Amino acid sequence: MSNQQYWEQTKQSIIDYAAQIGIDKIGFASADPFLELKERLIVHREKGYESGFEEPDLDKRTEPGLLVEGARSLISIALAYPSKLENPPKSEPGAYRGILCRAAWGTDYHHVLRDKLAKLSAFITELEPGVKIEPMVDTGALSDRAVAERAGLGFVGKNCALITEEFGSWVYLGELVTNLPLPADQPVEEGCGECNICVDACPTGALVQGGQLDAQRCVAYLTQVKDFIPDEFRGKIGNRLYGCDTCQTVCPKNRRLNHTHHAEFQPDPEIAKPLLLPLLDMSNKEFKEKFGLSSSSWRGKKPIQRNAILALAHFKDKTAVPHLARLLENDPRPVIRGTAGWALGKIGGDEARLALMKAIERESDAAVLAEVQKGLAMLPEQSASSH
Repeated sequence: MSNQQYWEQTKQSIIDYAAQIGIDKIGFASADPFLELKERLIVHREKGYESGFEEPDLDKRTEPGLLVEGARSLISIALAYPSKLENPPKSEPGAYRGILCRAAWGTDYHHVLRDKLAKLSAFITELEPGVKIEPMVDTGALSDRAVAERAGLGFVGKNCALITEEFGSWVYLGELVTNLPLPADQPVEEGCGECNICVDACPTGALVQGGQLDAQRCVAYLTQVKDFIPDEFRGKIGNRLYGCDTCQTVCPKNRRLNHTHHAEFQPDPEIAKPLLLPLLDMSNKEFKEKFGLSSSSWRGKKPIQRNAILALAHFKDKTAVPHLARLLENDPRPVIRGTAGWALGKIGGDEARLALMKAIERESDAAVLAEVQKGLAMLPEQSASSH
């Protein structure tokens, strides 16, 4: 058997085992540096498009050899997740609901993919004892999408998501870096062509020309920050509590795709679309019990509670006013107090005005006071003359 035949056979054994353990797609690529990607990332940084959640070292993000000594190959995997809720709970007055992005509906994909990659690594180590191998999911240094694209799993669309032929962009990605010289697959020679639907549909204009994402404007990013959300984006967030799927739901490549074969990714409707009011008073323990298995929990409860307040303002839910007034008065976190103050102004009414006026006298935090003033400024003038 020639050397090439040996590695072809090893690759086929890996492909067969991946299918056995429920990996939906697998591809192989060289571990050469991602030179074009590095140039794009440099421009990305210069323009201030980064989220801050990425690996800061651009060399590590683009040179697999810095992560595994003697790296020769990358193995990319994809797992499909559902895009639809069966019988979704309704959002109605007094019982309004928020929504998590689809990637956060089931069990945290980091755990599921790490488990699959650990099994794959163990299998490869059995085949080739002494192999060097390093698994990565999302929080690893490399760009999952760039690896998947090079490995032929799909192409990166204008929505900056990897789009596969079978599952659209409804896939989680992970990869292995190894020193084995496995034969590479061919990248997919497809693209979005003239289609610009996702770019036009993005609520904040975060998708900039050439398939670049300005993370600072992206709703998915904004829902995860812990500080106040800039004013210009608050109305755009709607009832999104974590993440945003707009650029995926409008994509023609995703039309009518809904893959439900992974039990661990099946959504619990009460987590996917939770009631908003109960979120406001949720303890850390309750938050962990309800959302702990979802990837939405990684930033803790504060961003989700702040987003719930914005969602109640979006719905102009009058039944939320007493709850928001209580948060404005008692919550120890300035971001929650301030967002509640802004939301009260957005919802309006005499009870909201009274809560805001009391806060002006009581509040000492400058940032919270600024939000209270914004809330008061949104209330109609005639209401002021009635007091």
